[in-house]
Amino acid sequence: MQNASILIVDDEEINLNFFDVMLSKLGFTVFTASNGEDALDSIRENRPDLVMLDNIMPKLSGWEVTRIVKNDPEYDHLKDTPIIMFSAMDDVQDKIEGFELGVEDYITKPFNFSEVLARIKAVLRDKELAQQVLRREHRIALIESLNKSLVHFSGHLQAPVTELKQAADELNPEDIEAVRHFVNLVRKETEATLRALEELQAEISDLGEQDEELREGEVTVAALDAKYQRSFTKFRETDLDEVQR
Repeated sequence: MQNASILIVDDEEINLNFFDVMLSKLGFTVFTASNGEDALDSIRENRPDLVMLDNIMPKLSGWEVTRIVKNDPEYDHLKDTPIIMFSAMDDVQDKIEGFELGVEDYITKPFNFSEVLARIKAVLRDKELAQQVLRREHRIALIESLNKSLVHFSGHLQAPVTELKQAADELNPEDIEAVRHFVNLVRKETEATLRALEELQAEISDLGEQDEELREGEVTVAALDAKYQRSFTKFRETDLDEVQR
């Protein structure tokens, strides 16, 4: 998680500097933007793991930035980027609007940095869990694809094997033409079966490579929990002065 990247968007320079220093010292890669338009540019260019977005800003508000990221076709590949919204308004309807737009969390100013850090932890953890689910769904799809291929191959074999058996049962060894026909039939069906086997083996190999890539990105939920817990147990309220220096 320390390698995660976070985009901080706020029109107040003091807030940008504060989060840049604090989060950088905790191991995050930090990007900053001071208005909504620059925020959109940074999201496209840097593809951060998390966006922390002030609501009231020049050019484009936090709501407008969120609406574009979550709904504009141009940002379709970025719509799953988690967003934590900052606002000085503690209005329930305001929060509801934010969640309906797709923000993952909402923090009211003035904020406590320890609380902000805990919320960052929760949002990034949820993001990783969601990616984990997608990887496992993909793996299930790969298995289903392989099963379908095996069923298709089995069905492909049934007809020619049945035909060969019938031809063998009816074969008169003294009939040269019948023997030649049987030999040609065996050759044709053998070649077709070998081609089908090669295609199946290539597909299995390709699916196996995809599955291995997915496995490499997987961790257990317990391991993921431990990863985040280790990161945040290093931080305490009493460490704030040290982090700020």
